[in-house]
Amino acid sequence: MSAIHPTAVVDPQAELDSSVTVGPYTVIGPHVRIGAGTTVGPHCVIEGHTTIGRDNRIFQFSSLGAIPQDKKYAGEPCELVIGDRNTIREFCTFNIGSPGDIGVTRLGDDNWIMAYVHLAHDCQVGNHTIFANNSQLAGHVHVGDWAILGGFTVAHQFVRIGAHSMTAMCALLFADLPPFVMCQGQPASARSMNFEGLRRRGFTPERISAVKAMHKALYRDDLTLEQAKLRISELSDDTPEAAVDVDMMLSFLEQTTPQRGIVR
Repeated sequence: MSAIHPTAVVDPQAELDSSVTVGPYTVIGPHVRIGAGTTVGPHCVIEGHTTIGRDNRIFQFSSLGAIPQDKKYAGEPCELVIGDRNTIREFCTFNIGSPGDIGVTRLGDDNWIMAYVHLAHDCQVGNHTIFANNSQLAGHVHVGDWAILGGFTVAHQFVRIGAHSMTAMCALLFADLPPFVMCQGQPASARSMNFEGLRRRGFTPERISAVKAMHKALYRDDLTLEQAKLRISELSDDTPEAAVDVDMMLSFLEQTTPQRGIVR
């Protein structure tokens, strides 16, 4: 049997691996599935169609799988899916998806989520991210792998936050934040690229040089976005090793709409 505290209320239909630990006064609903090695602290509520993977640490007072804060929601069986090896600290609120999107809110693997973080309906968060305290994502926000959000970062609905990017404390995002970019301010504006983070992740000097060239094209040479994309596309010829980084940047920019734009 799972190590379930006698004061916890776990619906008989919930599927918990035998190695799951559940703390005092936690409530787990009938459509919840929790994988091996996951620990759930006291006073948590996990409800809705929620699937949680292996070896997660969920701290006290978190609310996972509640219905979206969306007036259009009418009880559809949408989902929250959480991957493996995530740390979810106190007072986090993750909502299920909505029928107006894919119907799934998703958190990937190996993420470090600090206290009071909110993931609204249909947010898609990748792997190895860090969300500092009080980071708040509105609905439909997408966050790439290795992104770091400073404390009190707020992202408007439908904003995309690229891989390896970073926000300063209290950043306010109304536009898409491209990969690798560091931003600050209300509204946020680009400051530099996350070069130190890339070095720590094993990026070679050649790849970092290509990222610097992308930053120059986007922010330093007074180019239009279309001109910058053309300049960036040529970097693969000069630095084949950085082709994956160039492709990621171009793919991100291709999906940016004129209405949203990118952080400048």
